[in-house]
Amino acid sequence: MAKVGRILAVLLPALLPGLTAPVVARSEPWTVSNPPAWTGSWEAAPSGAVDARPGAAIRNVVHLSIGGDAVRVRLSNRLGTAPLRLGAVTVALRGAAGPDALPGTVHTATFQGGPAVTVPAGQDTVTDPVPLSVPAAADLLVTVYTPDDNGPATSHQVALQTSYVAPAGAGRAGDEDGSAYTATVNRWYYVTGVDVLGDGAGSVVAFGDSLTDGNGSTPDTNRRWPDRLAAYLRADRFGVLNAGISGNRLLRAGAGPSGLTRLDTDALDRAGVRVLVVLEGINDIKGTPTADDAGAYADAYRTLVARAHARGVAVVGVTLTPFRGFTAYTDTREAVRQQVNAFIRTGGAFDAVADADAAVRDPADPTRILPAYDPGDHLHFDDTGMTAVADTVRQALAGWAGWPAEGDAGVRVVGARG
Repeated sequence: MAKVGRILAVLLPALLPGLTAPVVARSEPWTVSNPPAWTGSWEAAPSGAVDARPGAAIRNVVHLSIGGDAVRVRLSNRLGTAPLRLGAVTVALRGAAGPDALPGTVHTATFQGGPAVTVPAGQDTVTDPVPLSVPAAADLLVTVYTPDDNGPATSHQVALQTSYVAPAGAGRAGDEDGSAYTATVNRWYYVTGVDVLGDGAGSVVAFGDSLTDGNGSTPDTNRRWPDRLAAYLRADRFGVLNAGISGNRLLRAGAGPSGLTRLDTDALDRAGVRVLVVLEGINDIKGTPTADDAGAYADAYRTLVARAHARGVAVVGVTLTPFRGFTAYTDTREAVRQQVNAFIRTGGAFDAVADADAAVRDPADPTRILPAYDPGDHLHFDDTGMTAVADTVRQALAGWAGWPAEGDAGVRVVGARG
């Protein structure tokens, strides 16, 4: 993937004629004439509310994709029903393991200069810049102390990451020693994003459902397909943001708002977004009521693309993957999947297509996932399957410039849009 940053810098304006905001990747480290910019390095889209933990400090563990010389943290009360009082927020590099912070790295985050903030129900907030240098692929500790019972806490349910709680959290947000953090949680509380300041070329948003959220991959190892993609793109200074929500649907609300509803807040409004990768729709097909009108999917995809293009963001469409053997499978639903995939491949809506269906299906039965990629539920991917999907997306990105896509399994190169 060397040179992908330069490929995108040259290619995206050509792919998207008439964009009001040209997409330009940085080709050199920042200087006075090439100043640093904020780039998204990590994301977790709000997916549900959970009981608050008044008086506790919650030490969220998040894994950055790219590094920078400062950070800012996005925090959310989007799913709350009352004003949220954040009594203290700190950031630190994680130590060797668990809730311990790397000595000397704990910094207090401020909000317009103050150490605390109240976030209205339904809204988000962003910290002031925190002067903490963070390397790529680092674990960052984002500790949030909530002194009051402010009602339901906005969270990301399927974190696949152990985080830590100090039940008596007053004065503990700034601890380097994690010994007060005696409880664990497997969801992220309040924190929904981390941006870094530096020479990032931009960010790629992976937008979808549980397949993108990482279900089926090994917890606490960062082996979701967006994590794998981040490793591929790191040398070119592209961040990767995971906007997957388990159970999410494209056309209607399910787990979280529909893809059409949350596109701006979870993707287009993030820092430095250059590319949107869309893998969403299988929950509509297998859900209740079944969405069996392939034309509705086509209209939805066209709407996503048009809204992204209006913001200067290119869009990669990813084909929907097999699910025979899953409890909700029927031949009728499989026929809908095939129709939707035909549109993704040939409908001309997307700037490029990553054919994940072709990459992960079993040649002996293309309605099933290859057994080597199946964690056992016949819908999601294990670690190996996640790598296969990431490879497919990576190759599609490179294929936009004709490098080197032809002959690679699962890749369909789509030419420039005219």
